[in-house]
Amino acid sequence: MCTVVILRRPAAAWPLILAANRDERVARPWQAPGRHWPDRPDVVAGRDELAGGTWLGLNDSGVVAGVMNREGSLGPAPRMRSRGELALEALDHADADAAVEALRHLDGKAYRPFNLVIADNRDAYWLKSIGDGPLLVTPIEPGVSMLTARDLNDTSSARIAAFLPLFEEAEPPDPENANWDRWQALMAAGRPEDPASSSLTSMAIDPSDGYGTLSGSLIALPRDMRQARPVWRFCGGRPGTVPYEDVTTKIA
Repeated sequence: MCTVVILRRPAAAWPLILAANRDERVARPWQAPGRHWPDRPDVVAGRDELAGGTWLGLNDSGVVAGVMNREGSLGPAPRMRSRGELALEALDHADADAAVEALRHLDGKAYRPFNLVIADNRDAYWLKSIGDGPLLVTPIEPGVSMLTARDLNDTSSARIAAFLPLFEEAEPPDPENANWDRWQALMAAGRPEDPASSSLTSMAIDPSDGYGTLSGSLIALPRDMRQARPVWRFCGGRPGTVPYEDVTTKIA
């Protein structure tokens, strides 16, 4: 189960802060974020080498999109389209509203169930499909939100129940001064000190058994794209075990 944490502050210099951990099978090959698609030169995203799509990406207009499996739907299925196509399709658009309008009428039966986040520096949306028809589109309100393999801010998810209050209380990141300390620590956290908690409570899962947290991202979108570029910090391993490094988002 992957995790996305979103902080929306419409009046701030950095209106959108997003942190994401990708949980996946270790054997599934992937590439770190880059401009991997010649037919999409304005897209920077991680590339899934198996299906050719992405789990998380950003375009030069300042749209960010990330897709996650719903509970019980890990991996591909015969005759079903790859969910990694969805984030790329969202990144074909100049703003989040246009991307959502283009995708909201997709036939969810063509894909295994998914959660999709689409956001820019003005708006953010959660698109949900349980695989039986049209997508459900929900605006993400200002403040802190979390999404895993269940619904947005659904505290039946042990991870959300344990960590959403911690993110709400944490000092927000300061992208201007490269200060992500508190969020970075939370994204690397194991399970809280609760003997009843399961391994799925952990924000970062040890991948030594063949499945776990394989990468992490910290993204910030500025209010004025003319004055600043989006920030993307990426770690190509379990957060807390490898350092975050800057992804080049500047247009070549």
